[in-house]
Amino acid sequence: MCTKRMMVLAALLAAVTLTVAPAALAQDEYVAQREAMVDSLVAEGIITDARVIAALKKVPRHLFVPHGQIASAYDDTPLPIGDDQLIYAPSIVGLMTEALQPQATDRVLEVGTGSGYQAAVLAELARHVYTTEVIEALAVSAQSRLQEMGYTNVTVRNADGYLGWPEHQPFDKIIVNCAADQVPPALVDQLKDGGRMVIPISEEGGWAQKLYLMEKQGDQLVRTELADAIFVPMARSATENGE
Repeated sequence: MCTKRMMVLAALLAAVTLTVAPAALAQDEYVAQREAMVDSLVAEGIITDARVIAALKKVPRHLFVPHGQIASAYDDTPLPIGDDQLIYAPSIVGLMTEALQPQATDRVLEVGTGSGYQAAVLAELARHVYTTEVIEALAVSAQSRLQEMGYTNVTVRNADGYLGWPEHQPFDKIIVNCAADQVPPALVDQLKDGGRMVIPISEEGGWAQKLYLMEKQGDQLVRTELADAIFVPMARSATENGE
């Protein structure tokens, strides 16, 4: 991302925690704004797949942002969701989803549920989404939100995503919404041969990161750089991290 985007992100992370929009806002008055947002991503060449375009036009992003941020829900910008976490910009969600190439028969693992927006987009495209969130409050609110919205093919777990979700492996696709200093070995093990993983990796620590597509071919990972990016760092569970 450009320096300006990085400055905006830093400011957002310092923002005061806000209350997430209630389910009562489910009456969708934002169709035109959502379609304009997606049309802009298409015009910029960020997304081209018809299924991804349809999913982004369907999922109401305003239900996944803090109530005080609803006016910005369809701007191409990240927004704070509390606990120093973010809902990422629609362009990042679109880029990652399209690179993942989720299919209707896929079982997808998501690391970093956040507010549940990316999980909802994936649920429109895949058979089932297993999503982990290390911050309990976010996991609980995302699970409630997704259930209220009728997503029966999403399972949320409050757990350390670095360790994946071995009970449901192997996964056809894995998407990671937080930056690690290396690809977690457990995620590689739990990805099917021929599977795809999209993950941001920190470059020599700090905020400098690259977003990668990893394709598993036997015991090898074929790495393709997608973009410069900036994600929140991967948080670890104190218990599971051995502390």
